[in-house]
Amino acid sequence: MSDAIASPANELGASPPVPSRFRQFYVLTKPRVVQLIVFCAVIGMLLAVPGMPSTSEALTALAACIGIWLVAGAAAAFNCLIEQGIDARMKRTAWRPTARGELTLWQTLSFSAVLCGVGMAILAIWVNALTMWLTLGTFVGYAVIYTVVLKPLTPQNIVIGGASGAMPPVLGWAAMRGAVEPEALMLCLIIFLWTPPHFWALALYRVEDYARAGLPMLPVTHGNAFTRLHVLLYTVILLAGSLLPFIYGMSSWIYLWSALSLGLAFLAYAFALWRRYSDELARKTFRFSIIYLMLLFAALLVDHYWTI
Repeated sequence: MSDAIASPANELGASPPVPSRFRQFYVLTKPRVVQLIVFCAVIGMLLAVPGMPSTSEALTALAACIGIWLVAGAAAAFNCLIEQGIDARMKRTAWRPTARGELTLWQTLSFSAVLCGVGMAILAIWVNALTMWLTLGTFVGYAVIYTVVLKPLTPQNIVIGGASGAMPPVLGWAAMRGAVEPEALMLCLIIFLWTPPHFWALALYRVEDYARAGLPMLPVTHGNAFTRLHVLLYTVILLAGSLLPFIYGMSSWIYLWSALSLGLAFLAYAFALWRRYSDELARKTFRFSIIYLMLLFAALLVDHYWTI
């Protein structure tokens, strides 16, 4: 992002301007990632309510969104803290405040702790204890189990660690129902199956970055061709998994046709990537994977309200 623009200060050889402290902390929360997390949680909330949410349910959903956003932001900040050395060696992440040394360990740790504490309190007081504990478990799964244990040790880090990243719809469902039910688990499964092809498409064109950082991502450990095959295979499994809401009776034909159309489009990208690789195609596949997930869940929501 900033690499593409040369400021006058940079041209003169001076140091680039330091962002404001507020922006440094804001960047730590990985806003784009957190937005997708909250979006998926909101889908879970809305699908958990049979009709239009009442005022009370809407207020509960709002509190849940704020709490989940804060805890997710805390997990992202903790991730930046743990990986500041790795981030500094990767072009994709070298601009982060922790990687550039603009924030100290204690500043980052305190910021993460405050966000997590406030978010947990909101969930406990205004939502329910189950959502609070599930959200805390997601924090531990991502910030500790995935970041500290899995990511530096195994090329299957994305597959195993994807369980924590797939939790947002479950958190949203639990916030409204106070329980974890099959419908929520199906939404979780869809994100779980979506995660490997999504991240491996990114890793394919960022392989040098991951190799430089010493991370055992699949393209680094097993090569480009092996990774492309697995992107294709997981996309096939994802297409099958995305049909579960219709098979279970959670959704109707609107969602079915949307899931088939989006799934086949994703599969076309994965097949093209498998047959003939290019960095540009890997980028397009990665970008489409984000659009795919958003449109798939949006289709579930349209189907839900259409059939009321």
